Amino acid sequence: MIEGIEINGKQGADTDRLLTDAALEFVRDLHRRFDPVRRELLAARERRLATFDAGAMPDFLPGTAEVRDADWRVAPPPADLADRRVEITGPTDRKMMINALNSGARVFMADFEDANSPTWDNMVEGQVNVIDAVRRVISYTAPDGRNYTLNNDPAVLMIRPRGWHMTEHHVLVDGVPISASLFDFGLFLFHNGAELLERGSGPYCYLPKLESHLEARLWNDVFVAAQDRLGLAVGSVRATVLIETIVAAFEMDEILYELREHSAGLNAGRWDYIFSVIKKFRTRDDMVLPDRSAVTMTVPFMHAYTDLLIATCHRRGAHAMGGMAAFIPSRRDAAVNELALSKVREDKTRESRDGHDGTWVAHPDLVPLATEVFDEVLGNRPNQVDRLRPDVVVNAQNLLFSTLIPQVSWEGVVQNVDVAIRYLASWLCGNGAAAINHLMEDAATAEISRSQIWQWVHHGAALEDGRSITGDLVREVADRTCAALLEELGEVEYSRWRFDEARRLFEAVALADDFPSFLTTVAYDYLEPASTIRGPSGPSSRKGNE
Repeated sequence: MIEGIEINGKQGADTDRLLTDAALEFVRDLHRRFDPVRRELLAARERRLATFDAGAMPDFLPGTAEVRDADWRVAPPPADLADRRVEITGPTDRKMMINALNSGARVFMADFEDANSPTWDNMVEGQVNVIDAVRRVISYTAPDGRNYTLNNDPAVLMIRPRGWHMTEHHVLVDGVPISASLFDFGLFLFHNGAELLERGSGPYCYLPKLESHLEARLWNDVFVAAQDRLGLAVGSVRATVLIETIVAAFEMDEILYELREHSAGLNAGRWDYIFSVIKKFRTRDDMVLPDRSAVTMTVPFMHAYTDLLIATCHRRGAHAMGGMAAFIPSRRDAAVNELALSKVREDKTRESRDGHDGTWVAHPDLVPLATEVFDEVLGNRPNQVDRLRPDVVVNAQNLLFSTLIPQVSWEGVVQNVDVAIRYLASWLCGNGAAAINHLMEDAATAEISRSQIWQWVHHGAALEDGRSITGDLVREVADRTCAALLEELGEVEYSRWRFDEARRLFEAVALADDFPSFLTTVAYDYLEPASTIRGPSGPSSRKGNE
């Protein structure tokens, strides 16, 4: 019994190993100290959003101009983070972690956030898997008898905790759910910080969903306090911030500055960035976006965002990381592979030539292609941080306004409904990374799917044939999607995979009068640990995961 702590999740060998008295006291104390600030910053998000609803638009902050204008640099990277030309990301499933660590990528990001469904089992087992990976003892024996172990040169390990907006309902501190960010990061650092440093690495992480430099400041304060409590040197923790909200794009200098002793750079989180644009300007008719397939990284407002990220990072001596290649190669369809791999190559070529120091992939089979592309630019250099991009001049209008015509196709509506329902069914059954139509979909792409539907319905967007996109039309598409799934799977499997619940959840986040800020916070209440279905496969992965 730890004073102030209540655990509602089931107990077992993994929880006994993870949730020791000392570990619980550590995360409890972090929560007590920093949760009031977290709550105030979340309230500040809502106040700022209200100004956008009233017609205001974001801009570079006048109060922090001195930070943007001053000459300063972040701390140099640790030796094992100097070269990050290809990073692979994925959930904390044991087999998938081993495959990712053995993939040949320089870095593997174990994801407790968008590629993870936050069942209690997933959160506990994921932390235990990280503990074993750090100590190089992680292994897995498949049902068919195949054994998986680490090779002699695995990727550098990073983790991504959940964002500031999430809580962990299975652990209460003083009667309220603990901050999911502090729970995830705190347990990782407590169990692995000293061990990683002894092994010549360090406790490295990605920070998601930040909306301001004040939120970065809170993370930095957490790092300082946590390192001090554990006797780790300041700067042991290194964090890469995902610039995946439109408002954070205006504070990149300030975010780096707040984390400068702990900074490992910035990453262009493209999918959540598009979702953020829709969310922040959901009331504006002039910010309606077309089919997501048309919102590529070459459109002006997206290219301005990544150019600014590269220029900002390199001026400060920080890594500028590129975005995700989500394609999953098929073992059966060579034509699909040829087309998709050419697009991946084109995307990674653009990133490397623009000045990114590395990029993300979602599947081990993409590591050689992405490495080849970045090798062509980097050669034997670990990065191209010295490429300063003085040609980049980006103003607020460049970041905010697109020349895209908001054309919406029937195929775009069908795709968004289909992807959202399939993904949510997977998520409800404990799988946060779902292979759908040869793409690895996670919560970020599901957010785009449902937010585009919401935007199109609420602004009366029209299809190419002149029909308005209405709630009734979306429900008709959902009827067809679910009917096709029922016919494909049969009643037992359809029910087992909770598609009716996924459909209700989709309508709750896509057709509500008010826009829910995050689908995962709504979906969290639907999770039932007893219904968790093990493994990465399932009906959501039938297309593209042969």
